Amino acid sequence: MAARTTTQKAGQKAGRSAATRSNSAAKSGGKGTAARAGKKAAGRAGKGAAAASSAAAAAGATGAARRSSTGIPSARGKRLVVVESPAKARTVGQILGSKYVVAASMGHVRDLPKSTLGVAPEREFAPKYLVQKDKKELVDGLKQAGANAAEIFLATDPDREGEAISWHLQAAAGWDKDRNGAPPKRVVFHEITRQAVEEAFEHPREIDMQLVNAQQARRILDRLVGYEISPLLWLKVKLGLSAGRVQSVALRMIVEREREIAA
Repeated sequence: MAARTTTQKAGQKAGRSAATRSNSAAKSGGKGTAARAGKKAAGRAGKGAAAASSAAAAAGATGAARRSSTGIPSARGKRLVVVESPAKARTVGQILGSKYVVAASMGHVRDLPKSTLGVAPEREFAPKYLVQKDKKELVDGLKQAGANAAEIFLATDPDREGEAISWHLQAAAGWDKDRNGAPPKRVVFHEITRQAVEEAFEHPREIDMQLVNAQQARRILDRLVGYEISPLLWLKVKLGLSAGRVQSVALRMIVEREREIAA
């Protein structure tokens, strides 16, 4: 009887020990399964977040590319205004308000070619203009913005150079006629104040071709004198010197006068 009791007690103890180990294993297994599930969920969440971040970055890059490829905000249903400098564009834009999109041409967008004379004396000194390489992207952006704009205003500087820039802009962007069947309007102001700017936009005009032709004559003379006489300076004086249209003629007059005196 004592032996059976001892055996029974030992069996019960072993059973309890096995049950304890089984429960511990079950708990440990449960924890491991939960941990593995948590890791998998975290991994999926991390992958989702990374994918979302990549998508956002790609979208941002695409938006930035679109912005940088044109450089001009959309002017759909608004009035497009072109000035010469970014600083002036910001100030004029603040004066005109949200119904206007103000962009900068950064000076001239067309010029005579650098590698050739670009002037045909046999055809009444007709110039050949090309869009500058560093301005092609800008011109494309202005052209796109102008196509969607309600009106186009050329507000370059109020001198012959500014008048010529407006004329070149109109030709380069194909704005001979805008969406309403009329060419872009030319506005001129001599100070950047609200009163001056608003008054200028109340009294727009057409491009003054007399001022444009005055600038063209100066530019063509620069090219003729520079390209024809500068090589002589390189040969006789110093390589790299450039002959100016005013100095060259003035020197010729001085030499002729000296020769008259000497005779």
